[in-house]
Amino acid sequence: MRALTKALVSVTTAVGIAAGGLATAGTAMAAPASAQQQASSGEVGTLAVENLGLTRAEARKVQGWLAEHWEYNDLIDGYLGENSWKAFQRCLAKYWGYEDKIDGIVGPNTIKALQRLLRANGDYDGAIDGLAGPGTRSGFETWANRL
Repeated sequence: MRALTKALVSVTTAVGIAAGGLATAGTAMAAPASAQQQASSGEVGTLAVENLGLTRAEARKVQGWLAEHWEYNDLIDGYLGENSWKAFQRCLAKYWGYEDKIDGIVGPNTIKALQRLLRANGDYDGAIDGLAGPGTRSGFETWANRL
């Protein structure tokens, strides 16, 4: 039994070294799937990015504004993800009637408050309906480009 255990440890170590070095030698046989494999299999949720039609350059302007005024402290990378939208929701809650949970999810209540902001700035004249249609997206783009 001891010889069998020793042989299995040796094989696991050899596989681990071949797979990526000594640090993974003990876990090579039970290593978790890579993030790419997990995402493609549905095991891990995808990163929620919602730029609402903004280019990365425009989204970076928004993130810079959020960093300056709304305690956004994540990367200014042009991807409006959860932390960007949490900061935006803080703004929308203070001034534009957002009454939902600050969760970084761009749902109808976030869109309605954004539409109010855009309307007040003259960038949107459509319905306050919570739908991120072409008018809302165009207004958001116009607003972002003024930042």
